[in-house]
Amino acid sequence: MVNKQESPNSAKSRPKLAKVEKKIISLIQADIPVTKRPFLEIAEQIGVEEGVVLETLQKLYDEGTIRRFGATIRHQVSGFEANAMVAWQVDEDQIDEVGEMMAAFEGVSHCYNRNPVKGWPYNLYTMIHEKTEEACYKMAEAMATMTSVKNYTLLFSREELKKTSMNYVQ
Repeated sequence: MVNKQESPNSAKSRPKLAKVEKKIISLIQADIPVTKRPFLEIAEQIGVEEGVVLETLQKLYDEGTIRRFGATIRHQVSGFEANAMVAWQVDEDQIDEVGEMMAAFEGVSHCYNRNPVKGWPYNLYTMIHEKTEEACYKMAEAMATMTSVKNYTLLFSREELKKTSMNYVQ
């Protein structure tokens, strides 16, 4: 979802995080155990019940402190050898609608709105993953056709230099 405005549930007005919240956030930023009950393992690490972890995560999400919860996929290991950031020039009054349509494509992992700069008119970016560069071009063409966006360019990934997540709470 493309969102240019602050959520009404913004974390800005939220009081400081409680100790247990900090511990949970710290642990979910690392690799989560691949088990039937990963949150039970997290709970055991900090000495609380599994329900406390789940309720805390839901509360932090509902308040807007946590915006999303997702996996980081090593795309080459997963069979996606071609990756392209597609930069799109979209009319500002259509950015949300077009962003929603593009984000719905199965091969799209990211969809961002950015301000254009002098000499670079693009304001919407999608990261697409496919098996070949040709397939990336075809997906971009399909996205352009569906959204009637004519001005775009593909920037292919050549080398992965960093693949780590942010670490917010210590």
